[in-house]
Amino acid sequence: MTTLSKSDIGRLAVLLETAELQAHDVTKITDDNPGMDWEDAYDIQDEIRRLKEDRGHKVVGLKAGLTSFAKMKQMGVTSPVFGFVADYMARPDGGEIETSQLIHPKVEAEICIVTKAPLKGPGCHVAAVMAATDFVIPAVEVIDSRYRDFKFDLKSVIADNTSASRFVIGGRMRDLAELDLRTLGVVLEINGEVVSMAAGAAVLGHPLAAVAMLANHLGERGQEIPAGSFIMTGGVTEAISVSAGDHVAVRFQDLGTVSMRFV
Repeated sequence: MTTLSKSDIGRLAVLLETAELQAHDVTKITDDNPGMDWEDAYDIQDEIRRLKEDRGHKVVGLKAGLTSFAKMKQMGVTSPVFGFVADYMARPDGGEIETSQLIHPKVEAEICIVTKAPLKGPGCHVAAVMAATDFVIPAVEVIDSRYRDFKFDLKSVIADNTSASRFVIGGRMRDLAELDLRTLGVVLEINGEVVSMAAGAAVLGHPLAAVAMLANHLGERGQEIPAGSFIMTGGVTEAISVSAGDHVAVRFQDLGTVSMRFV
């Protein structure tokens, strides 16, 4: 049951997408729309997606956020949040990311999969995701909330497409059967200094649990995860702030390294 009108949803989508494309911040939208609900938030995100597709961009991946149990407990929620990434957000491994196009970027390490079969909820579970996984690949997501001082609530962050802004895929593809995603170690370095270490179990106990939750979430909205989808399962490490001049390298056990420079 939505509480915002169609015109409100359209207006808020334009506000947030313009803030993303012009790299300027806004106050969190629930301040002026306290009655908005979860469905409104995802409807705004879907409208942002439609704006991008109408402009000729392609959605090239799906993403989960807020995937650590500690963070969910802290925020008082029982499910992660979900968003998408578009073609223009991709940057090459080892390449440059222009900070002038971003507001307050942070990086986080992501264990990602590509599907070989569709996944549809309700009732999707980790075993179904395992069976539908084509391969595993590492990535680094650059998140960049459009909200002033990175201050937001969950409904605002969902509407803002879960802070999606840039992503870098690198390393090497591996067969899921060759890996234990729960114990897979990740080391995030900035300018040669280790700033965060974690293992895959930081993501909901198993990264593929995030994909199952995504399929179930989409099922509730009459959608599914198609075969051939690239899915970022959520930050293994916490999000670390970066600025111009920083070189980021993330080493993934058995999956190689992903790196980028901020300019």
